[in-house]
Amino acid sequence: MIKRKNILKIAIDSPAAAGAGTLAKSISKHYNLFYLDTGKIYRYIAFLSLEYPEKFNKKFIKSEVNNLNIKDLSDKRLLSDRISNKASKISKLNYIRKAVHSLQINLAYNPPRKYNGSCLDGRDITYKIVPDADFKFYITANLKTRALRRYKELKKINKNILYGDILKSIKKRDKSDLNRKNSPLKKTKDSLLINTTNLTKRACFLKIKKIIDKKLNI
Repeated sequence: MIKRKNILKIAIDSPAAAGAGTLAKSISKHYNLFYLDTGKIYRYIAFLSLEYPEKFNKKFIKSEVNNLNIKDLSDKRLLSDRISNKASKISKLNYIRKAVHSLQINLAYNPPRKYNGSCLDGRDITYKIVPDADFKFYITANLKTRALRRYKELKKINKNILYGDILKSIKKRDKSDLNRKNSPLKKTKDSLLINTTNLTKRACFLKIKKIIDKKLNI
């Protein structure tokens, strides 16, 4: 794989609904970085597994991942709790992680030329996908705050959604992400911890921007 030289690489890990996606988008826009929400790839595959169960095999997954259109990851249907739970299960499968990891690594180290670098967020980005990232962050927030954020997000799509169900779902997701054998969620020693529980989106962005600008001497 050809790696672009002199690009800025930012790696972000976080539990579900901690605000990492929103933060990563803001950072990417500000520094003109290619942004990839890696969790959405697993959600997309989960969606395919439910839509086309008869086709769901290694060959099909490899083909879909290799020909993935990043725009497909913005489909609002991927936000459903059903898709989230399915994504948590299939992300444990080695052949799926292998296919997704190859795509992530390629985009991280060889983003489109119009970008100054890349910014990826997920569960194993800081130590598995971009271990030599220029900046590593671990974004988190307390459980109730994360559940409320996800509830408000999903409420726009499904008015019948219940906060209690979302809370249980995120608890279950945390347990799965933290305890799986293959690429579990964890904070690396060289990742900076950012707790967003009591911070606004703007405050989170400015906090990280200050850290990046200082190192880049901006």
